[in-house]
Amino acid sequence: MTAASRVASNTHHWFKEPTEPANKSYVTWLIVAQFVFFVALLGPAIVGIGMKILELQSTGAVEDTGAGLNTAQAILGGVGALFATIANVVFGRVSDRTTSKWGRRRIWIVLGTVIMTIGFVFMALGTSLMVATIGWAIAQLGANMTLAPFIATIADQVPKFQRGKITAALGIAQNLGIVGGVYVAGWFSFNLFVVFVIPSILAIGAMIVFAFVLPDKVLPIKPPRLTLAEIIETVWVSPVKEPDYALAWWSRFLITFASFGFTAFRFGYLINHLEVPEEEIGLLIANTTLVYTGALIVTAWLAGMLSDKLGKRKIFVWTSTALFAIGTFALIFIQDISSYYLLELFLGAAYGVYVGVDLALVVDVLPNPDDAGKDLGVLNIANALPQTLAPMIGGFVLAATGGVSGANYSVWFTVCAVACLLGALVIFPIKKVR
Repeated sequence: MTAASRVASNTHHWFKEPTEPANKSYVTWLIVAQFVFFVALLGPAIVGIGMKILELQSTGAVEDTGAGLNTAQAILGGVGALFATIANVVFGRVSDRTTSKWGRRRIWIVLGTVIMTIGFVFMALGTSLMVATIGWAIAQLGANMTLAPFIATIADQVPKFQRGKITAALGIAQNLGIVGGVYVAGWFSFNLFVVFVIPSILAIGAMIVFAFVLPDKVLPIKPPRLTLAEIIETVWVSPVKEPDYALAWWSRFLITFASFGFTAFRFGYLINHLEVPEEEIGLLIANTTLVYTGALIVTAWLAGMLSDKLGKRKIFVWTSTALFAIGTFALIFIQDISSYYLLELFLGAAYGVYVGVDLALVVDVLPNPDDAGKDLGVLNIANALPQTLAPMIGGFVLAATGGVSGANYSVWFTVCAVACLLGALVIFPIKKVR
């Protein structure tokens, strides 16, 4: 046996799955940091991008039509999500192998948030679509440099019997962060620097505090140099060896595709389909997001508690995914703001059940606790890749079926609903969890 293989043998199962309740300070700041971070990230993602493109349209940097808005959103969102995908898988694995005396995760959690903030400065101040896209790409790179090791701490610190409750709380914090982010964007729509940069600076502070309270594990032996096969495995988990993980991956991919299939074009949908005046868009998105999140909080918490108590995950995940598919399809038939509010309530309730249980299911089927960062990074491709594909594919579909106004969303939302329904069906064959 070579020295490298001896080291690999000694470190491959260095970390055991936690069995004691998670540290309370860790749990508290996990939730607080998640909330602040998503205020910073999702306000720009949901509202800020649309506002930036409207600003660029007003200066002539982007074509001033509905189709021009859809195309610009597709380009900007798709490029950013591609960088998110790369960062997630790379820094998930890098954090697994980090031997710093500060632990495996801390450095990347804080550094990524700083880089995200730098990207938002570029985006806020950019005067062309190219500069705004570069800024969003940097922001997504930094955000996912943070998120991959941040989420991996759940596998490091949280035992199986607590995962439903804690991941539900984490999902609630994320969605409350979305509400906070869209309200900040709505209140400060006259100043894009405030929308993009100030919340991100606060997120740096929250992540620094989280890094201090995190009982991060130190890898005491430097891992051997990665082989070519191991480098390839950074973005790959064999579906043959780990079929349950692969099925969970595809379920996450498909519901995220459906969700971003709407989110990426919500600004245009409200303007072109529901004919909402531009000056009212920010507040409408904030208010409907509040309704969505209110429903989500209730169902996520109940689903997480029930899932832990019953020891079951699958029924919650497939049912919520199927309901979300129905809600996505119903977007085609909405004709007024009141109906849109009701549909957001329904979608929020469905997604809340999903949020409350899915991450617990995923962590339960991870192949190896030593590689939690890498495997969750691969899993997060299912979060990030649809954010690239949905805007790009949706942009082509809307261009082909929506005309100059970009107002016909029927074909595109049907595609999204079918994808989401498939995401429900692939949960059934999973065997490791009930």
